[in-house]
Amino acid sequence: MQFVMATNNLKKRDEMERILKELGIEVLTAKQAGADLGDVEETGTTFEENAYIKAKAALDLTGKASIADDSGLMVDALNGEPGVYSARYGGPGATDEERVQKLLKNIENVPEEKRTARFVSAICCLFPNGKELMVRGECPGKIAYAPAGEGGFGYDPVFVVEGGKTFAELTAKEKDAVSHRGAALRKLKAALRETLEGAKEC
Repeated sequence: MQFVMATNNLKKRDEMERILKELGIEVLTAKQAGADLGDVEETGTTFEENAYIKAKAALDLTGKASIADDSGLMVDALNGEPGVYSARYGGPGATDEERVQKLLKNIENVPEEKRTARFVSAICCLFPNGKELMVRGECPGKIAYAPAGEGGFGYDPVFVVEGGKTFAELTAKEKDAVSHRGAALRKLKAALRETLEGAKEC
């Protein structure tokens, strides 16, 4: 069964497929599904609202079951910023590295014990028949003083989890086990299993 993920980020797609493939689900990016998703305007004020907006855009374009993830970093010392604006932090066209540097600059004088943060992921799955699934996962951590690690993407090099490593220093399997998206995907997998089994019985 094919699902379209409302992203052209192959690393996000790979994370999604690693966890969902045992259900027999193949995850395609919008481009792989032959659709030009373009830049969907994320007008929501919550991760859930933005995930729905993106999933609906992919469903409308492709007619296939669609999945969208909206995730971001919430830093306590910045009153929850960058939050839903995580991908736009630093302004239009900013690179991952530039966004990370802006974040580090904004909390450079914050002591270690107050550098707490959490990653949040909301995942919305929409089916052509109108069925909707929405799940949320979170991962607590701290913001490092400098980037470390070669893996991951986004803010992964400065997000330190229990054990003292950043997301970027973990293997894909280690990250899946603790990450916000991994937690949300496990919830989604359970909900999808129930939904797909229910469909078979109908």
